[in-house]
Amino acid sequence: MTALADQLLVLCLLLNFAVLGTSRLAFSVRAVALQGVVLGVLPALVHPFSWHLVAIVAGIILVKGAAIPILIVRAILKADIQREFEPFIGYIPSLVLGAIFTALAFIFASRLPLAPEHEGLLFVPASLATLMCGFLVLMGRRKAISQVIGYLLMENGIFIFGLLLAEAMPVMVEAGALLDLLVGVFVMGIVINHISREFSSLDTSRLSTLREE
Repeated sequence: MTALADQLLVLCLLLNFAVLGTSRLAFSVRAVALQGVVLGVLPALVHPFSWHLVAIVAGIILVKGAAIPILIVRAILKADIQREFEPFIGYIPSLVLGAIFTALAFIFASRLPLAPEHEGLLFVPASLATLMCGFLVLMGRRKAISQVIGYLLMENGIFIFGLLLAEAMPVMVEAGALLDLLVGVFVMGIVINHISREFSSLDTSRLSTLREE
C-alpha cells in the first residue's frame, strides 16, 4: 500500500509539471482534476478501512475531482478563453523553477525530524513541491482563471501534508478546509465573471492601470 501511495504521489508531481508547462487552460483543469482524484484515493491507502473513510474518500473525489473543475471549466467557457498568453514567467522557465523547487523540497524534507513511520515516504516532499509549484502558477500567470488553478495546486499540497496528521485531526478540520476551498473558488468565479463582464479581459496585470476618477 505504501509503495502504491508513493507511486501516486509521483504522479501528483508529474501533474504539477503538466500544469506548469502548458498554456491550455482546459488541460490544466483536467490535470488538477486528476490530481484531486489521486489525492482522494490516497487516504484509503494509508488508513485502515472504515465506512467513515469511504465517505471521506468519496467526498474528496467529488469535490476535488468533479465539482470544482466543472465550475472552473464553466468559467473558461463563459469567458471564452482557451490559452494563457504571455505569462509573467514563461513556460520553460516555469518548468525549470518547478524542477528546482521539487529538488529543494526533497532536500528540505530529508532534513526534517520526522516520525519513524513517516521517514522514507514521499508525502512531505510531494506536499512541499506541490505547494511551491502552485505558488509559482499563482504568481507567474496573468489570467485570473490560471491563478485559481495555482490556488488549487497549493491547497492540494496542504492536503497531502495533512494526510500525515489525519489521525490526530478531527474530520471537521478537513471538512472545513474543503469548505474554505469551495468558497474561495466561488468567490474567484464571481470576481472572474465581473472582470470579464466589465473589462472584457481576465488579465489581472491590467487591473493595476485602473484609476479612480
